[in-house]
Amino acid sequence: MFLNQLKTKAAHLIKGEGAEEQAHNFLISKGLKPICRNYRCKLGELNLIMSDNLTLVVIEVRYRKTDQYGSAAESVTKTKHSRIIAATHIYLSSQKVDRPIRFDVVAISGNGNLEWIQNAF
Repeated sequence: MFLNQLKTKAAHLIKGEGAEEQAHNFLISKGLKPICRNYRCKLGELNLIMSDNLTLVVIEVRYRKTDQYGSAAESVTKTKHSRIIAATHIYLSSQKVDRPIRFDVVAISGNGNLEWIQNAF
């Protein structure tokens, strides 16, 4: 049973990494500039940090194979907002950032649809 759990987790991580790569490439094609990927701290993880002209953009990437339990965008709850904001405070405390900040979500569904929600929260 343990080996099956490892395989499932590994498959899940692979899909997540693929969705993150898809989002990263999409945002670059839209003119955003990469700053950091997978910033981790004790309060959580920031998937992508990019620059959109003078704005620092923190991007949460969500993937859902199906909408059976809600869409990828709907999976970014208020609790998740709070964690992202808290992790962003930690990130900013280690950086000298004096510019506007925006929180975006890139939601990717199993059929390949990608939705970019700017100023998501």
